[in-house]
Amino acid sequence: NARQRIGAGGIAITWEMFKRELWVKYFPADVRNRKVVEFLELKQENMTVAEYAAKFESLSVFSPYYNTPEAEYDKCVKFESGLRPEVKHLIRFSEIRDFPTLVNKSKICDEDGRAKVNHYKAVHDNK
Repeated sequence: NARQRIGAGGIAITWEMFKRELWVKYFPADVRNRKVVEFLELKQENMTVAEYAAKFESLSVFSPYYNTPEAEYDKCVKFESGLRPEVKHLIRFSEIRDFPTLVNKSKICDEDGRAKVNHYKAVHDNK
């Protein structure tokens, strides 16, 4: 195959081999381990759901288990567990176990909640 590169000893280098070597060279084990812990402890806190989802996705690459089709359920449970209570209580009963759908519905709940707070704050400030 013309697209394959030949490594030392005439071995064809696959994309997976390249990624693994890049990972080992540029992400030392201690950095990867810190990122795994950061991912496992991630909570929404003061972030919007959009910001939380972006951070969740960027850190999830350090926990490869969560990026397999078999882990979709667990990924959703992990994401949901990190949501702020006011979003979590609106979304949890739906038991959404498709990650993109869960993120989208969570964003809607978050945006609606923020709009409600801003509305009541504006009404209160106008009194």
